[in-house]
This record gives sequence, structure tokens and C-alpha cells, in this order.
Amino acid sequence: QTQLLGVLLAAASNFLISVSLNIQKCAHLRLACQTELKPYYMSKLWWCGIALLGLGEMGNFTAYGFAPVALVAPLGCVSVIGSAFISVLFLKKAIRAADILGGTLTVTGTFLLVTFAPNVAQELTARQVQNDLVRWPFLVYSILEIIIFCILLYFYKRKAVKHIVVLLMMVALLASLTVIAVKAVASMITLSAKGKMQLTYPVFYIMIVLMATSCAFQVKFLNQAMHLYEVTAVAPINSVFFTTSAIISGVIFYQEFQSAALLSVFMFLFGCLLSFLGVFVIARNKKEEHLQSPFIDCGHIPGQKLTGKIQPDSHSSHYGTLNNEDDSVKSQS
Repeated sequence: QTQLLGVLLAAASNFLISVSLNIQKCAHLRLACQTELKPYYMSKLWWCGIALLGLGEMGNFTAYGFAPVALVAPLGCVSVIGSAFISVLFLKKAIRAADILGGTLTVTGTFLLVTFAPNVAQELTARQVQNDLVRWPFLVYSILEIIIFCILLYFYKRKAVKHIVVLLMMVALLASLTVIAVKAVASMITLSAKGKMQLTYPVFYIMIVLMATSCAFQVKFLNQAMHLYEVTAVAPINSVFFTTSAIISGVIFYQEFQSAALLSVFMFLFGCLLSFLGVFVIARNKKEEHLQSPFIDCGHIPGQKLTGKIQPDSHSSHYGTLNNEDDSVKSQS
């Protein structure tokens, strides 16, 4: 019953996150269509989306206190499939065959991973967390993670290698530490709420610092990836990398599959694979959408046809660019 509560809480929280993202997008589109431009933070609709996002993330955090990491992390795919279908209502998008196929694959995979997820005790005391931190499998895993992260960071900083895989690999490595810390903090808070005080142990505050630090650097590298690449490329790759790193960290740190049968492990991994495939199918061939900005008639610019337009470019500091413009038009404009 405890694990089922965590599953329902994680699924509902990720669905809430997908609703919040679509509300924020809707707010941006409404502001772009207004004659008097206003900052997005002046929109009540945008703040409504932010409030729902906060509730969703809080629910996700709480879910780690009731269910295994290997079960909560893959349920992030619910937000992807939710966004695909909720956008039909909020943003009036047309539903595609790829959305239906991807949604079917994701739902099937989610059912399998929930059914065959490890069934382990979720009440983790501060002493258990302390013991897990000094076990040799986690120490070896941490050393390997630090070495790989340093190598990627070297190429990122020194060689200016900003490939999407490099950026999202660093995000995933940091995410594995975040998941470990979130699970520990959520479990200790849950136990404390039940009367078994765990907040007096130093490891609780160490985990809070680890969680906050790793989250901050995750946001940094994820924003860099979002700036350089389209969201349709970043979202599915980040989902796969994050889920994989979270499952590995749960296996090594919390030993979640220690007593699981081989068939259960295989079916769980197969469910994850179906979920990943569904996310890629939904994101496949989706073009990045820009805010609805009115075109500016360029009929009075010498050398430009009446059908010529200027389209504001959201990826540039310049206002817009001329389509099919020659050098003379450039110099005059």
C-alpha cells in the first residue's frame, strides 16, 4: 500500500507538471498576441502555471519517501505523454498518429515497470543512510562518476565541446546524486513525521546540501542544452539519461533489486525501454514552435517585394531578419 501511494503520487505529480507547462506556454502565447507587450511575470495565468509546477515537484519529492527510486524516476515519462495530449486542449494543437502510438507505448511500458518494480522497504533511517554512504559499491561508483564528470567538464570548458550528449551526460551524472539525496531526505522527513526523529543527525543536512548543489548545477547545464538545441531533441534524451542514472543509483546505493527475480528485472527493463521508445516517438519530427508574433510588411523597403516579411527571431538578439534579402537590401535596412 505504501509503494502504491508513492506510484500514484508520482504519476499525479508528473501529470500536474505537464498541465503547468502547458498553462505557462498558453500564457506566453496570449501575451504575444496583445497589442501592449507586458512581461510574462505580470500574467496571472503564468503564475498559476508556476504554482502548479511547484506542487508537482513537491509531490515528486514526497513520492520518493514512499516508493523506490527505480519506480519513481521512470514515471517522469507521464509528464511527456501528458504534455502531448494536454496541448491539444490548451494550445489547440492537432493530435498526430505519432502521439497516439507514442502514448500507447509509454502507457504499456509504465504498466510493466510499475508491475515488476522492486518491492523493498522504504523507511530509511539516518543510520542506514550513513552506512550506505561508506559501502564500497557506492564509493567505487562515486569515484567513477567523478572521473567521468571531470573528463566531460574538461572537454566542455577547455575544448569548448558543447555537444548535446556531453551536456546531458553531465546533467545525468549530477541527477544520480540528486536522486540519492532526495530519497534520503524524503525518507528521513517521513519517518520524523511518524514520530521517529531523524532530523538531528548530521547526515540529514549533508544530504540537503548535496541535493541543493547538484540541482543547481543540473539547471546550469540543462539550460545550456536548451539554449543550443531544440527542446524536441533535449527532452527525450534527457528523459532517457536521467531515468537510467536514477535507476543505477537506486540499484547501487539503495540495493533495490537485490532480492528481485531475474524475470522481474527483465520485464522492468523492458517496460523502461518501451517508455523511452514512446517518448522518442512523441518528440520525433516535432518542430520547435515560436511565439505568435505578427509579421511586419516590408513592401516599402526598396528591392523587397510586397510579400516580403520580417519575422522576429527569438533565438537572436536582433529583432528579425529579411527573407531572401540581398546585399543592397541589407545595407539599406
